[in-house]
Amino acid sequence: MSMDQPFDIASLHEAYAAGLAVDVVIDQAYARITAADDPGIFLHLAEIDTVKAAAAALGPFDPAAKPLWGIPFAVKDNIDVAGMPTTAACPDYAYMPDADATVVRLLKAAGALVIGKTNLDQFATGLVGVRTPFPVPRNAIDPTLVPGGSSSGSAVATARGIVSFALGTDTAGSGRIPAGLNNIIGLKPTVGALSTSGVIPACRTLDCVSIFALTVDDAWRVFSVAAQADATDPYSRTIPAIGYGASPPVLKIGVPALADRQFFGDDAMAAAYTEALSKLSAMGHQLIELPFADFYATANLLYEGAWVAERYAAIQPFFDAHEASLHPVTRKIYGGAKSLSAADAFKGFYALQALKKKLEALIASVDLLCVPTAPRHFTLAELAAEPIRENSRLGTYTNFVNLLDLCGMAVPTGKRTDGLPASITLLGPAGKDGLVASLARDLHERSGLALGATAWRLPKAEPGLPTSPEDRIELVVVGAHLSGMPLNGELKALGAHFLRETRTTATYRLFSLAGTVPPKPGLLRVSDAAGGSIDVEVWSLSPDAFGRFVAAIPAPLGIGTLALEDGSSAKGFVVEASAVTDALDITAHRGWRSYLQEITA
Repeated sequence: MSMDQPFDIASLHEAYAAGLAVDVVIDQAYARITAADDPGIFLHLAEIDTVKAAAAALGPFDPAAKPLWGIPFAVKDNIDVAGMPTTAACPDYAYMPDADATVVRLLKAAGALVIGKTNLDQFATGLVGVRTPFPVPRNAIDPTLVPGGSSSGSAVATARGIVSFALGTDTAGSGRIPAGLNNIIGLKPTVGALSTSGVIPACRTLDCVSIFALTVDDAWRVFSVAAQADATDPYSRTIPAIGYGASPPVLKIGVPALADRQFFGDDAMAAAYTEALSKLSAMGHQLIELPFADFYATANLLYEGAWVAERYAAIQPFFDAHEASLHPVTRKIYGGAKSLSAADAFKGFYALQALKKKLEALIASVDLLCVPTAPRHFTLAELAAEPIRENSRLGTYTNFVNLLDLCGMAVPTGKRTDGLPASITLLGPAGKDGLVASLARDLHERSGLALGATAWRLPKAEPGLPTSPEDRIELVVVGAHLSGMPLNGELKALGAHFLRETRTTATYRLFSLAGTVPPKPGLLRVSDAAGGSIDVEVWSLSPDAFGRFVAAIPAPLGIGTLALEDGSSAKGFVVEASAVTDALDITAHRGWRSYLQEITA
């Protein structure tokens, strides 16, 4: 295998299927570590023979049984891996765990191979990636820039193609900022979706295990394996890995109002964000400017009383006995918690709840949010001059996310005018991980970028990636329930997932019904000679949700079995024949959306 063998999962599995030996891939991973010549990436490496023994134990290549068969990955060094020390980038804190963290155990069981433990901002406190007593990992794109933290080593190892993916953690943005600064994908799941058992806590109520990957498909494949409820983690939640695939043709996407956007003088980052929004508009999505002051106010809470105290509580016995062991900046942050009281913590909880209530309707008014991943790039020299301020600024668009129980994904969108990475982060309500990832994949495909710091091209999107098993019923919608239409929210409120755009067979006529509010069409089955093919969307619902939805449909509409041009059929909206007597026949417009667009124009 040459140095140019891509390490994205699709490419590796294709190579394995063609006969590539897994030992060759392992050798290549270690050769890339040597070639990188960056002692700051890894704090501990597995012995190469140990990794090869683990690979041999996998048996023959079988991606159906083991969806991560032979895939090399790295683990942030605040997550336990049996047989490797856990240090949290604090040598005096180091211990040898007896067992893997739950998430590591699941990934190993799926065939993934741990290469080593990666560097971080000490105790996962920071967004810069330089708060470590070890050598600082070098930004994979430009070594004069901060690599981003706290999951710096994991992001750099992925961006350099040393591993296919890496685990990080994300409390304030540590799974997104390093991704954005190193031109890779950063998946920050819904809090609780991935177990934090075996993870050194930063803020235990907010912590996530995050995933760095070269492609969205890869990130989702890893998430699909790792998103399992865990009885040993009291903060674990059941968040099924569903809803990933095609994104709805029209989404309402909230963006910071122009006057509220903060880039701290980085005009290139501001221009790159504007360009990313233009791409979303060109894709057909609706951009809605939102006031962002309350989001920023929420973000500011994270480094105030309650959550600084929570960081201190996580390592209080060690801190009190070994304060001098901590990095100076980390020590200052944790030390500030000693003067806080329980009353200060409750004041923080009250302030957060008040902001949540204010933002609830605003967040619900859109499908997703789109923000810059970071407001700017910082050089190492700039950070040295202002270590606290610049770290805080990096969290402008990340610090509020876990406090508001949002999921998110950082995705590269192109290059700035100066050639540095441009990245946005898509955010959604808890449990909407699949929708966020679906739109992220659409954007990444349009970026034209190489993967990370490599020359590898983005592979073709994989069809049929794994999702959690769930019985769902397909529903064909034709009018006001289409994406972006007034009643689409009814579907989303019931947990519907968009599947695809398609057309009916040419055996239907479409009518604009008189006197309906909001305006609605009616789809009527006719003879082959008298019909036309109509644009529709296919969504899916759980059986319970489908029943509740159908029960609420008013006459003269109903649900019948629709024939689709791809040869399939599904339940969908139809109209009683008596209701179209005085209705306007709009079949020639090919669909309800195009009809509304044409009459509006």
